Amino acid sequence: MSAPVDLAQRDLGTVYVTGGSSGLGAAVVEAVAAAGGTPVVLDRVPPASGVAHAVVDLSDSAATADAVTTLAAEVGPPDAVVTAAGVDACGALGEIETERWEQVIRVNLFGTVATIRAALPYLDERRGTVVTVASTLALRGVGDATAYCASKFAIRGFSQALSAEMAGRVGVTCLVPGGMRTPFFDGRPEQYRPGPEADLNDPRSTAATVVMALRQPVGCEIREMLVMSSGETSWP
Repeated sequence: MSAPVDLAQRDLGTVYVTGGSSGLGAAVVEAVAAAGGTPVVLDRVPPASGVAHAVVDLSDSAATADAVTTLAAEVGPPDAVVTAAGVDACGALGEIETERWEQVIRVNLFGTVATIRAALPYLDERRGTVVTVASTLALRGVGDATAYCASKFAIRGFSQALSAEMAGRVGVTCLVPGGMRTPFFDGRPEQYRPGPEADLNDPRSTAATVVMALRQPVGCEIREMLVMSSGETSWP
């Protein structure tokens, strides 16, 4: 017989959040703090005052790894990691500059991998948890979003492989969120913004599901979560 599972919800402990200065990441920081955890932010701009952080360009894998190591020494090692940082480059493939297209891959995919790779020894010691952030566009590709779709499809595949690799040692949840009311859409051409009638989720609702995943008892994992408003049009 398998060993009995401890059904007690785990304490959140110290949770590293990439992209924690805005959007979903900021909502996760708020939710973690409200649930008694200690959020720590990695972002290119500082978060709200009072939150421990490292200012780092997540497209730079070496700098990201160094930031995780420094934070572990200065603030404390992570019990969990949430990779909420993400960018986009809208437009037809032939019209997007190579640097802009590849930057999306570097931030969304390489930033996710670099953060988790650096945090993994600490998480392995603690039987910690990783929550990666994909998208409904990791389930279905759409035009004028090749870089974003490629990065999010890759994050979903990476998450599945990591969960198999770390089974029984580190929990892995892939969050698949629909559109949210965040600054993510700011600055885009009108054709790439949600219309005024778009049904977008409140990021605080999505963040609450992240906390739920992080609080699962040791030995129990939510491997994948689709979270969206009831009127989401990008899924199914």
